[in-house]
Amino acid sequence: MKSEYHFNFEELKVYQKALEYGELVHVQLKGFPKIEDYRLSAQFARAADSIAFNIAEGSGSSDASFLNYLRIARDSSRECVAATTKSYLRKYITFDQSEKNRALLVEINKMLSALMKHLKNKNK
Repeated sequence: MKSEYHFNFEELKVYQKALEYGELVHVQLKGFPKIEDYRLSAQFARAADSIAFNIAEGSGSSDASFLNYLRIARDSSRECVAATTKSYLRKYITFDQSEKNRALLVEINKMLSALMKHLKNKNK
């Protein structure tokens, strides 16, 4: 999506990767049974979207505040690990889908950690 209006956080690779992950989860959730609509599906969707939302929300703040938002994004990514595992155990996603989720989450976590480290070092 190319818009003539853009925000600096949209250039962050971790934000772009988080958007990609949220959309991947959205597609996977379409195959979940109705019984999960207000349970696992809703929780998984919120956690997956929360990663990008927190990066965006915190980006306009001070570095200290942004670090807090990045911690929340990282916590949400870890919540997605549990949601992925639950989804696989309940046979809503395949092993390959689970592995793809986990690979993206590892990458996102590494990117978040690197950005957090950069912000901490910048203020020393």
